[in-house]
Amino acid sequence: MSNSSSLNEFLLLAFADTRELQLLHFALFLGIYLAALLGNGLIITAVACDHRLHTPMYFFLFNLSLLDLGSISITVPKSMANSLSDTRAISYSGCAAQVFFLFFLYSAELYLLTVMAYDRFVAICKPLHYGTIMGTRTCVKMAAAAWASGFLKAVMHTANTFSIPFCQGNVVEQFFCEVPQILKLSCSDSYLREVGLIVISLCLGFGCFVFIVVSYVQIFTVVLRIPSEQGRLKAFSMCLPHLAVVSLLVSTVLFAYLKPPSLSSPALNLVVTILYSVVPPAVNPLIYSMRNKELKDALKKLI
Repeated sequence: MSNSSSLNEFLLLAFADTRELQLLHFALFLGIYLAALLGNGLIITAVACDHRLHTPMYFFLFNLSLLDLGSISITVPKSMANSLSDTRAISYSGCAAQVFFLFFLYSAELYLLTVMAYDRFVAICKPLHYGTIMGTRTCVKMAAAAWASGFLKAVMHTANTFSIPFCQGNVVEQFFCEVPQILKLSCSDSYLREVGLIVISLCLGFGCFVFIVVSYVQIFTVVLRIPSEQGRLKAFSMCLPHLAVVSLLVSTVLFAYLKPPSLSSPALNLVVTILYSVVPPAVNPLIYSMRNKELKDALKKLI
């Protein structure tokens, strides 16, 4: 294949060669996918239907659940379908669509988690000004900015990645179209533009992570001064789920993209990719509802 114009499909990584293991992979991914659909769907419905949850915190959680539903729906169903039909193929346009939507949704999710950290900072450190700072219009603008930023980043990465000529075959060593694996198929120096964009994206992501950490340092400083033990527990129950979600997403993504070559292996790459692309959308609803009485009450009422 001389260039990308003659490339009409890519071959994704197969989880197994035997039919029994392929069906096992299908069943496991189906269970995870249904759990993600159920959990995020219940949160979206509960927040939309219960007027008591029409607050900034739950508005952002509503958006996070939408992003989680989208991100897991981009990768898992295609992988399940390939296992069921015993194929590895994905079309060129399908691969480009995966790259676009994954950058779009994951970038928007990181920016939204940063906004959620700011929301908790204002709620705990500046409670008297919370209603003024986090008004309805402000919350909508923040969420819209997160979605729009993700969209712009996705356009840039997708356009750069698929303007590169590919002449190293069409085998992507991942179960979805992951940009670093696609870049390995390049046969020119033009892939360095996309590498540069990835580095810039990682720097922006690290900046968001630093902002979240600084926010939580100030939050915990204030929380530890609360004289009431019940007040401290309430503050911690508000913050810890968000901190757990951020830690899981950021740690796995950074390890996936910044691990040294000596640690790189197909099996480890696959496990790390599953940890940041499949596990968070399925466990986030559980993390957020576990210690949240208002959300649990709304879900019980809904059910």
